[in-house]
This record gives sequence, structure tokens and C-alpha cells, in this order.
Amino acid sequence: MEFKTITLPKKLFVGLSKEMSFANNQIPELWRSFMPRKKEITNAIGIELYSAEIYPSGFFKAFNPTTPFIKWAAVEVDNFDSIPEGMHTLVSPEGQYAVFNYKGTSAAAPAFFNNIFTEWLPQAGLSVDDRPHFAVMGAKYKNNDPESEEEIWIPVLAATPH
Repeated sequence: MEFKTITLPKKLFVGLSKEMSFANNQIPELWRSFMPRKKEITNAIGIELYSAEIYPSGFFKAFNPTTPFIKWAAVEVDNFDSIPEGMHTLVSPEGQYAVFNYKGTSAAAPAFFNNIFTEWLPQAGLSVDDRPHFAVMGAKYKNNDPESEEEIWIPVLAATPH
């Protein structure tokens, strides 16, 4: 699998968030609550949807599917001047990201992510950073379709020698 590393500037997001774990997946409910309201965000940039995660420090070093994290359904915005009632803001600071193209259904995604964290990043000499992770769902995204495509953005740092 090919990936590229990109230094991404600071990004601003507005959306809804929910604490969950992989064992207590509430992603469909989060998106069902966000999608009817996304038109309320008047300062969105582009048409892309962002599925973001804020993981606790060390989440991937001692992975446990019951460990909670914060999941976001959001859009990128150019400022925080107009935030719809009940929605929240997220700032992703500037930093290096490994960007992967994913094609397939959500059912095949766990194996894809396992390969990212256990093979591709370590082989590239990269470690996971404690910044937001996200998937960019643009024009080629088709929910649960085998032909669906999205970009996976993983925050990375050069691995430190042991």
C-alpha cells in the first residue's frame, strides 16, 4: 500500500462529537445526528465530510477495544464566527500526516487500519502522534459501497530510536 507524508497546516472544524470505543461503536448514530444539521454550518470550506478521532495518549501502543476516544462528524470551516447551537469546534494543529487512500466498505476497514499501525508506519520509521486522526470523505465516498473511496490521515512523527 502506498502512502504519502504531508505537512498539513492548522485546520478548523465544526461538528458533533461523541465519546465511544471500538467495542461500543456509536458512529452510525453520530452521523445520523450530524447529517441533517450540516447545512446549518454556513462557513464550511468545500464539500468534504470529516470523520475525526481524538485518541488518548498511547492509545495504539497498548490497544484495547474498550478504551474510550472522542469521535467527530464534522466539516472544515474558515473560522469559528458562526457555530450552530449544540455543535462544537475542533482545531487540528499543523503537523506531519501519513495519507492513505482507502477503497472499500467499512467492514474491510479494521484490517486496513491494522496494517497501517502494525506494518506500514513502523516500516517507514514513523510513529503515531497525539493529534487528531481523520478520514476525508469527498465526492468518491459512497457509504458502505465496495467502490467507496476516502483519504485516511494519520498524524505521525519520525520514530525515536530505542
